[in-house]
This record gives sequence, structure tokens and C-alpha cells, in this order.
Amino acid sequence: MNWYEKLNQYFPVEEMKSRKHMEMLLKEKSDIYHKDESENHVMMYVETDDFIFVDYLFVSKAARSQGLGKQLLERLKKKQKPIILEVEPLDYEDTDTKKRLRFYHREGFKHAESIGYRRRSLATNEVNELEIYYWSPTDESEESIYEKMKHTYENIHTYKDKELYGASYETVDQVLTYNQPKKQPQI
Repeated sequence: MNWYEKLNQYFPVEEMKSRKHMEMLLKEKSDIYHKDESENHVMMYVETDDFIFVDYLFVSKAARSQGLGKQLLERLKKKQKPIILEVEPLDYEDTDTKKRLRFYHREGFKHAESIGYRRRSLATNEVNELEIYYWSPTDESEESIYEKMKHTYENIHTYKDKELYGASYETVDQVLTYNQPKKQPQI
């Protein structure tokens, strides 16, 4: 099974980019869009000068609980840049979401609670909500993570969308929101 088939079988259709989209990113944005794969994993990620965005991370069932996901993230952490990813919200009926969230928490990722992400899928026309998680070697602010997500959305997620899908995704301001954390009153 090739890398795209592995991703396509694992991720919901509303989260998947088309094969053509990913191949175009790998070719036309090869300076920042990367694929790391083996028989047991596929990781698609963006690396800019100041952050990393994990677009897809798949570890085969046969290799789960053997530390492969941890090794992949450790390799990225060594670059000493914030790492951002989109995660499905906790679904109590889907044990995979619970395991996935527990894994990211164990790896030191924080939930960016002030960032909202709601995007209409061009494949299903349904609104898809995702949570933003991040790891930072410094005390990166959620506002900074929000700006990096906006960059990713505009330059990766919607890259040539009209050409690839025959329609455009919503604008970044319709999809991503930032709610200033409320300051606690001084006592």
C-alpha cells in the first residue's frame, strides 16, 4: 500500500487533501512541505524558519505502542521550533481519539484553547471542527500559534484549491478564530 492509501484509509474524508494536492505541495513547495515514510508510518509536515506543522501523522496498527510516534515527534522537537497539529475533538465513542489525545499530552503538547477551527469540507460540504495542539521549546503564546496556523491555512490547506477541487475553501478569517484569554482579576 502506498503512502497516500495509508493516509486515506486512516483519516476521515473531510480531513484529507487529495493525492494531487499533496503531490503538488511536495513538488511545488518542496522547500517547506515534506513526507517522511516507512513501511509503518507516514508523516506529512510543513517546516518553516520558525515553526513546524504536522499535516498528517499515521502509524500502522502493527507498529503502535512501540514508540514510533514518539520517535517521529522527538526528531521534530530536536529542531527547537514550535510544533503545531490539528486533532479531532474527543469522541467518547471513538477510542482512537482518546488514545491520540493522551499520546499528544504525554508528548508535552498543549491544547490551544483560545483558537477555534471550523472548516467546511469541499468533499462532504459538512463543517469539520478540529482542535489545535502545540508543543513549544519556549513559552510560545497561543496568539503566536494562531498566526502560524493562519499562515499554514493560507499557504498549505487552500493551496490552489479552486484549481484542484473546482471550488475555494472559506477564507482564513471564516475558519480560524482567536479569543483572547480572559485575564484573572488581581486579588
